Amino acid sequence: MKIVSYNVNGIRAALRKDFLPWLKAVDPDVVCLQETKANKEQLDLSLFELAGYPYHYWFSAQKKGYSGVAILSKQKPDEVLYGTGIDYMDFEGRNITAHFGDVAVMSMYLPSGTNLARLEHKLTYMSDFQKFADEFRKKHPNFIVLGDYNICHKAIDIHNPVGLQNVSGFLPVEREWIGNFIKSGFIDSFRHFNKEPENYTWWSYRANARNNNKGWRLDYGMVSEPLTEKLERSVILSEAKHSDHCPILLELNV
Repeated sequence: MKIVSYNVNGIRAALRKDFLPWLKAVDPDVVCLQETKANKEQLDLSLFELAGYPYHYWFSAQKKGYSGVAILSKQKPDEVLYGTGIDYMDFEGRNITAHFGDVAVMSMYLPSGTNLARLEHKLTYMSDFQKFADEFRKKHPNFIVLGDYNICHKAIDIHNPVGLQNVSGFLPVEREWIGNFIKSGFIDSFRHFNKEPENYTWWSYRANARNNNKGWRLDYGMVSEPLTEKLERSVILSEAKHSDHCPILLELNV
């Protein structure tokens, strides 16, 4: 199973930047999208079908043009779960899960902490999502949570760890949470294979940050521990430029 996860920062904008020809070339089995910023009624869904993804599931925020996640698939999932059942999360369209056999694949868009109110919201989400994941894995131990976590875990994951230590996305409380999330039974699949610095998935549009590789690793393919031996590859596709994020790719032998 080859899975791509991509915060597209608006699917309509990404489509205008030749997202679909790129996707056909990469040819994943499953695609997890975040920050789609569109309702499916605003999209020509036949484009995704023509690109080889006849099965596509969209979970949008109640607020138009905001947030939103989706899963595209070549094969029909056995089941699709929209949201988490936690109302304030689901109002913002932040989680969607597709089941393929005994493997559950979630596309998640964790909130950013752009101001104090949103930081409190983010911390609440993080706490509640941990509880959700703990309960979910009791029934579905083979769980993959891909997406934009809006957190850099360690100093190696951000270009200026000292200067940015008081900025949301690299706050001690956020870093502690993602560390505890991993300790609860997940593998950071990229770091499972690659321990090197300067591997990032998001760059500010300001100050030529991407060309200078002044980035943050915010996007993860978290794989539950029972799937560890099935992991074959986990990479960052930094050459893809349809968004301020770049995609990640994960391969498992399942």
